[in-house]
Amino acid sequence: MMTALGFAPFGLAGHHRSGRVVYRLALDHPDRVQCLAVLDRCNSVHTGPIETAMLQEAWGDPAIRAERLGRIPLGRIGTPDDIAYGVLYLASDESSFVTGAELVIDGGATAQ
Repeated sequence: MMTALGFAPFGLAGHHRSGRVVYRLALDHPDRVQCLAVLDRCNSVHTGPIETAMLQEAWGDPAIRAERLGRIPLGRIGTPDDIAYGVLYLASDESSFVTGAELVIDGGATAQ
């Protein structure tokens, strides 16, 4: 079985507004259709803010950090393990009937 995973980082629009270039392999509907013609499963992972060196630099100011944390319903920054477990699920046999899905791991930020 062949599987593809795409990743779209949190705050993509914000990164574009700030002039930063962010790598993105998010799959919209035509991409999923084309991907599924070649692969058995094709899913994408969309993350919220994850505690990394890049985030610490961007959210270094305590006021900025507090304001942005206020936008996350779970009230915390994600960890690399939060993302790894979602990817592990999609790569496992437990998700054998999951395809064309967009797994959002963002602490509820997009659910608002």
